[in-house]
Amino acid sequence: MADARDRDYAELIVDGCLGVQPEWQVLVGGNPQARPLLEEICAVLARRGAYALLRISFEGFLISAPSWLAEASLELLSTPAPLFVHEIETCDALVFVSAPDNTRGIAGIDAERIGVLQGASRSAMTRMMNHSVPWLACQYPTPALAQEAGLSTGAFADLLYGAVLLDWAAEEERMRRIAARFDEASEVRLVGQGTDLRLSLEGRTMRVDALGANLPGGEFFGCPIETSAEGEIAFTEFPAVYRGREMSGIRLRFEGGVVVDASAASNEEALLQLLDIDDGARRLGELGIGCNPGITRYMKNTLFDEKMDGTIHLALGNSYTDLGGDNSSAIHWDLVKDLRPAGSRIELDGVVVQQDGAWAV
Repeated sequence: MADARDRDYAELIVDGCLGVQPEWQVLVGGNPQARPLLEEICAVLARRGAYALLRISFEGFLISAPSWLAEASLELLSTPAPLFVHEIETCDALVFVSAPDNTRGIAGIDAERIGVLQGASRSAMTRMMNHSVPWLACQYPTPALAQEAGLSTGAFADLLYGAVLLDWAAEEERMRRIAARFDEASEVRLVGQGTDLRLSLEGRTMRVDALGANLPGGEFFGCPIETSAEGEIAFTEFPAVYRGREMSGIRLRFEGGVVVDASAASNEEALLQLLDIDDGARRLGELGIGCNPGITRYMKNTLFDEKMDGTIHLALGNSYTDLGGDNSSAIHWDLVKDLRPAGSRIELDGVVVQQDGAWAV
């Protein structure tokens, strides 16, 4: 059902995030339940003199139909459709609106098959990973997303719009001030429950996501030096969900930038399978710092959880080449760590810049 806020949402996507220009060809993808927002996006594109190329998917951006993914041969999965590659490599911008009717829709599909599909599509997605083409992933309120968050559909919608329709100019200014401290630092130390991890950002800069590749925005992120991670981290506050599989109590130990020991309180086999997909899956592709003031609770929804004020997230796998990263992997998996509990902190070159989730800078 359409929401009066959808038009503001659509204009924010087209103008604020993508910066669409006349005659652009814009891929507009999404799930059927996102129709109200998809219609508004297409209408705004028309008013801007741009082409809207609508693509409907039953699941995610790559997995348009689970039945095809389940039945296709591994040989077919390993070669992306030429038409898909052409669209991704030549479009002027793209947006995907996730509105699942089942957040575990692909949980029954073998992880190897998903990995083959994602690995085969990696080359076509290069423009997205190095941000040389404007793109955006966002969500539309559905009962399934609300249920995952433990909220009514109406309450989830209010939270979503509240986290998206912010004064992004003010948020960007605040985040840039903090991110500048990270750009000046050589070593980042993360301390928290079961966690004492050091990594380096030396020579690399953080990117501020106010209106960037995700809505809601509200983070700044960068790519750690691939060999720098030393120590351990415990993602014990929140369960992690990836490819429809839920894992809780994840603990990782790094040496020389590589995960050398990993465990999970539940679904450990799935964790180990992901880490063994390729060599890059055991290295870090991203360090992100959550700053969105409209997101204060865990929702079992990575797009929101990684922006939660007072948290950090580490991504295992593929990194962003435009930020200096050179780790390559079929996965990019964000794991969220809560740094609001007492005794948690972030240090930059030995100086505490965040204590118990509150900034000291």
